[in-house]
Amino acid sequence: MLALRPNCECCDRDLPPESREAYICSFECTFCAGCRDGVLGGVCPNCGGELVRRPVRPAEKLAGNPASTERVVRAGGCAAAVGGGAGQAVIKSA
Repeated sequence: MLALRPNCECCDRDLPPESREAYICSFECTFCAGCRDGVLGGVCPNCGGELVRRPVRPAEKLAGNPASTERVVRAGGCAAAVGGGAGQAVIKSA
């Protein structure tokens, strides 16, 4: 089951479970539409995979299968992610 992470790894923008602006790779790295279409060019900076729109979990299913509250943010943001910098992902618990 998808975790439905709550934010963009690059810019830390909130991406609630009902958002149609969330994009994921096959490892479920999560990015907003702005970062995906902009600096990332549709490619995950972590694995090199394609970023596709994350499906929306129906509201009635969220009660029994809630979205993740664990925030993953890349140190240095998108620029470090694609520029070969030291942009390691940092996990922030909610």
